[in-house]
Amino acid sequence: MAQKDLRRSSPHAEEHVVVGMEKEANKLVKQLIDGGDQRRRVISLVGMGGIGKTTLAKKVYNHTQVVQRFPDCCAWAYVSQDCRPRDVYMQIIKQLVCTSTKEQVPEMVAMEKLQEHELGDFLHGHLKEKRYLIVLDDVWSCRDWNCLAKVSSNDPDCLENVFPDGGNSSRLLLTTRDKDVALHADARSTSQEMQLLSKQKSWDLFCRKAFLDHADAERYPPDLEQFGREMVDKCNGLPLAIVVLGGLLSRNMSHTQWRKVHDNVNAYLDKEGQMGVMTVLSLSYIDLPPYLKPCFLHLSLFPEDYVISTRKLLLLWIAEGFVSEKDPHSMKDTAEVYLNELISRNLIQVVRTSTFSGRVMECRVHDFVRELAIVKAKKQNFFELTNYTTDPLRPSTSNSSLFSSKCRRHSIYSDIERYASFEHSTSSLRSLLFFNLGHEICRISQLDFIGKCFKVLRVLDLEGVELVENLPSIVGKLIHLRYLGLRHTGLKLLPQSIGNLRSLQTLDTNNLKQVPNVIWKIQNMRHLYMEGQEDDIPLRIDTLENLQVLSGITFNQWIQNNTSKLTRLQKLKLEGRYEAEGAKFPNSIAKLHDLRSLYLKASDESINCIPSLSMNSCHHLSKLDIKGHMQKLPETF
Repeated sequence: MAQKDLRRSSPHAEEHVVVGMEKEANKLVKQLIDGGDQRRRVISLVGMGGIGKTTLAKKVYNHTQVVQRFPDCCAWAYVSQDCRPRDVYMQIIKQLVCTSTKEQVPEMVAMEKLQEHELGDFLHGHLKEKRYLIVLDDVWSCRDWNCLAKVSSNDPDCLENVFPDGGNSSRLLLTTRDKDVALHADARSTSQEMQLLSKQKSWDLFCRKAFLDHADAERYPPDLEQFGREMVDKCNGLPLAIVVLGGLLSRNMSHTQWRKVHDNVNAYLDKEGQMGVMTVLSLSYIDLPPYLKPCFLHLSLFPEDYVISTRKLLLLWIAEGFVSEKDPHSMKDTAEVYLNELISRNLIQVVRTSTFSGRVMECRVHDFVRELAIVKAKKQNFFELTNYTTDPLRPSTSNSSLFSSKCRRHSIYSDIERYASFEHSTSSLRSLLFFNLGHEICRISQLDFIGKCFKVLRVLDLEGVELVENLPSIVGKLIHLRYLGLRHTGLKLLPQSIGNLRSLQTLDTNNLKQVPNVIWKIQNMRHLYMEGQEDDIPLRIDTLENLQVLSGITFNQWIQNNTSKLTRLQKLKLEGRYEAEGAKFPNSIAKLHDLRSLYLKASDESINCIPSLSMNSCHHLSKLDIKGHMQKLPETF
């Protein structure tokens, strides 16, 4: 059987153990039987693979009220990644028209001979005067929906539509992993997004599967409870993983077997045949367009349960070369589109959004999705992961080389000193990310190896690594570097050699004593973050004509530059003492025609008030945040 057909569904194989879906089921039933809305509606269940969309759809499809509402015209069709409209039409027609009676065998034979468009026309005619319910399980893309419905316009009454609107409250129920499919199929209906199970509901579901439907506390062996709860926690509320795990453990109640599974949960979950968790989730990876696959694989570099800053993630994707450079001045916007696509496909979970713009600020990846990314990434030599605290390497001397020379990315979770001691043969390494989950202090001598061993490095991220001294000057030899992350390192000074990094696009740092006045040499710089400078000394930046984000420059530093050259600046954050006089400052802001976000924070030590700003020329400005004394509110813009 082809991989894409492994999870072919049937409405008759209803899951008897359904936990934590009662509220969702009732809401869905109400939407399906609502007679007040006479239009044909498309109602969608949206969620990641294995979250229970098909299970819930089956429960609702077989619900007594739904069966009574659609007694004579209902059908269930499985679509799959390889969408074949003709096959889907035949599935529906067999349920609506053809039965097993001998009289209708000739009609079935005749149907088999029809072409795809003829079957579509037949189905349209058959449904036109009826109130119908059609379930389309596992619709992968908007294009697949268009092919199935033969939609030639946004008008649901279009004669070309296979599923007509007869004004009799007909319904289609879709299950999909992609939010865009739901919106595309029916923008007037509210899709129902499936949520992961709570800890208690996860445990209830596990008990029903593992202990043969006896979920009360007295019915399961107490010596297995701790193992069971720890394994369920690793499932992170994903119903498929919990069901597979419970079914696996129900076969053997021995303490030894449960410990064996407990110690290697992920491996056992993927062994469970066609419905193994990784097998189901991998379908989402297969469906990704080529431009999204490296972005997805890149998620494997982040630690388990790590909350990821989307700002940082987008800049890393750009530095890695994952984002099209057709229009370099909108690459961050393009990267954000990629992020939203992965969110829409339920491969990334939203943690926090901006209350102002609604944009995603923080995200994370489900443990099993991360595991999938790791498996796929390793097959392609995409990266190597080192976590000495939980996965110690075998004993070796400092001259041992433990990393593949073909690997382009290293992700180090702890013990930087040990990593530095190895002999590194990966001269072609492109990205090096440290997460320092063990919170060790990193001494300056330990970073010299980076400049010596990794001459073609493009990404170096040391965020959160506590540096007790300055950054070594050898970092200036990394002339191919595009991204340098130094935020929250305790670093106070940057070496003058940083001016040699002519390819650098992003410098992300904070709380420096001062920024060396060599930044002006890095004319490819696009994103410069340096909030919290202690010393307000001159800093030339007016040569950075590609700059899009400038965050943390002081008012005095800004005034001392010919900022009219920064025509591509989209986000500006100024802070510190405001001492300027006259119209020079407000005039400099008025010349930033592409500005989208302006943040001004004048300290209490400021000599003058911030003058009134004229924002009439800033047509793209969507966010204005001013903290400090101001003469007058900005003029209308």
